[in-house]
Amino acid sequence: MKQKHFIDSHKGVTPIVVLAMMYWYNQWENVTAWAYLATHGTYGVLWVLKSQTFGDKQWEQPCSVGYAAVIWGSLSLYWIAPWLITSQSIQAPGWVLGLCCTTFGLGVFFHFVSDMQKHVTLSLKKGLLTDGLWSRSRNPNYFGELLIYAGFSGLAMHWAPFLALGLFVCAVWIPNMLKKDRSLSRYPEFEAYKARSGLMFPRLLP
Repeated sequence: MKQKHFIDSHKGVTPIVVLAMMYWYNQWENVTAWAYLATHGTYGVLWVLKSQTFGDKQWEQPCSVGYAAVIWGSLSLYWIAPWLITSQSIQAPGWVLGLCCTTFGLGVFFHFVSDMQKHVTLSLKKGLLTDGLWSRSRNPNYFGELLIYAGFSGLAMHWAPFLALGLFVCAVWIPNMLKKDRSLSRYPEFEAYKARSGLMFPRLLP
């Protein structure tokens, strides 16, 4: 099986897991739990749809059972936030709900729109992608994903979900971005593009 099968299955089952936590801890009246289900649950469904329509080729690699267990175990760290919210009956104030949902929405835009731009552009013409959402960031999809996870992790109002996110950024995202930079360096125009763009965060100034 491929890596994407285990990634997709984990993300797709997330809304079921959150609902199970809400049931186990009887959190049906917890607005924060519902907000978490709406954001992380929606993201899981959107990820599966994206994978089926314009998925990332890097997840097409074959995957052993052992590595699949690592994938599932690692991604399960993202379930710390809903467990905290439901087990401790965390009730985020209105301004936190608004801020987190806004951050999540912005993240969905950057993540999915940039991946769609990459998919469509590269299907028509191979080469270095340097316009649109990719003009100021070499990884706007990762930037969007960071906003997504920061959005629904913030609902727990606890440091643990952000620690898990930081571990992923340092152990998986940054190495992947640097690996891609090394691959793209074969294009003559890459150095100029690199100078005017950020690795993940969009560069606002020229």
